[in-house]
Amino acid sequence: MPVYQLSDELIFPHPGLAEEDGLLAIGGDLSIDRLLLAYSNGIFPWYDENSPIMWWALNPRMVLYPEKLKVSKSLGQTLNSNKFEVFFDRDFESVIHQCAKIKRLSQSDTWITKDMEQAYIDLHNQGFAHSVETYYKGELVGGLYGVSLGRIFFGESMFFTRSNASKVALYALVERLKTWNFDLIDAQQDTPHLRSMGAEVLVLNDFLEILEESLNHPTIKGNWGV
Repeated sequence: MPVYQLSDELIFPHPGLAEEDGLLAIGGDLSIDRLLLAYSNGIFPWYDENSPIMWWALNPRMVLYPEKLKVSKSLGQTLNSNKFEVFFDRDFESVIHQCAKIKRLSQSDTWITKDMEQAYIDLHNQGFAHSVETYYKGELVGGLYGVSLGRIFFGESMFFTRSNASKVALYALVERLKTWNFDLIDAQQDTPHLRSMGAEVLVLNDFLEILEESLNHPTIKGNWGV
């Protein structure tokens, strides 16, 4: 199948037309409208400074159903210790900046480019992107961020500088999403770490069916920390 070249028109090819590795299209921009259109169709951007903007629709797709989160003994002990404080949307910019320092496997550069960083900050300012932050003695030591549409949270990245700090953030997110009856967290890529926490894979068509139904529900916009 061909990789589609996007124009200025706000349109994506169907995600089912992606290459075997998930690559669907290149080009376009990172405007708020295009990003929201992408996520609402199960598509997300992922590229580095040396590449054009690349859009992906992975098949299969790694997801985490909130009710299936696995809490390890170590994480349970950490949660019971109450040594971390957790906040939502308190410092989105610091979280994405910390995540931008992380390099993915097989990549020499971060996948969160400066343009990507600003694009998600813009999404946050519009109430669509959210962060969960973990603090230890007043210092930011872990967190995650992602995009929320309907009843799906599209997880983008997480970081930690103290053991279990990002897992505590994920636990807090899951507990919040359960109260709002969210369908799932889109974790995108299949990794042993995510599997250990209860994530599983869905074929793309099944993921898209859940996404379509989820988008029938209103998006919870704004600051989740209020």
